[in-house]
Amino acid sequence: METLQRLTRRQLEALRCVARFGSQGRGIALNDIAHALGVRAPSALAHLGPLEELGLIQRFRGKSQVTRRGQTCLDEYLRHHRVAESLFARAGLSVDATHHAALEVDLALSHQTVQEICEAEGHPKVCPHGEPIAACSNERGGH
Repeated sequence: METLQRLTRRQLEALRCVARFGSQGRGIALNDIAHALGVRAPSALAHLGPLEELGLIQRFRGKSQVTRRGQTCLDEYLRHHRVAESLFARAGLSVDATHHAALEVDLALSHQTVQEICEAEGHPKVCPHGEPIAACSNERGGH
């Protein structure tokens, strides 16, 4: 199972929070993560533990930071989500509905499935909301 597929939605939200607010080498405190997620500190900590075990974040002196592996995971997530949105848009869903539909499946999709969807969709460059979709691994090599 791929790392992204092992995450729960709340763990992904915690990872995104750490990436967003824990940048610039300072990290983010547990209480700030809890506040951003709308939970108490023990609940936030429960989401961070698996992220640290997977090597997606590192914690030091009460502060959390995203690792390179964690940032790669977030980049992969955006690709999965935006490719799913593009698929649902092509199926006729409204722009708003594509986001909600993609949230139902984006964490479950394997990289291989996303690659195949992307190829079938003609390698879309942007999602229905105009956000960029990273190139497929075979496109990055000059294809």
